[in-house]
Amino acid sequence: MLTFRTNKGDFTVALDAEAPLTSGNLVALARGGYFRGITFHRVVPDFVAQGGDPRGDGEGGPGYSIRCEITRRPYRRAVLGMALSGKDTGGSQFFFTHSPQPHLDGRYTAFGEVTRGMEVVDRLLEGDTIQEVEVSP
Repeated sequence: MLTFRTNKGDFTVALDAEAPLTSGNLVALARGGYFRGITFHRVVPDFVAQGGDPRGDGEGGPGYSIRCEITRRPYRRAVLGMALSGKDTGGSQFFFTHSPQPHLDGRYTAFGEVTRGMEVVDRLLEGDTIQEVEVSP
């Protein structure tokens, strides 16, 4: 379980055991304070809110890539996905869906879902900041 603390409020995400590499990567980055101060650099209404890029321009990452883990989770509203620039290029950038996005199914690793505070995700704008991502069992 992750709690994202942002300048707009907090929301909680349950991670998917079907994507252990991707979930574990996000947990490790969060535990290391990686996301502290990082912005949501891309917000498209009725589509996604994307963050996790230390450069803030959609091109940054942690300096390594992880492989895709395609799960059975469909991209409905409130799903957490790993942003990619191509196959097996996941790193630190992630997104939350504002509405169902079936065209993403099977193309991007879906590895969690917002369980509390989706109204906060809905209020996010480009430039809003992640203050902390807390990990709990």
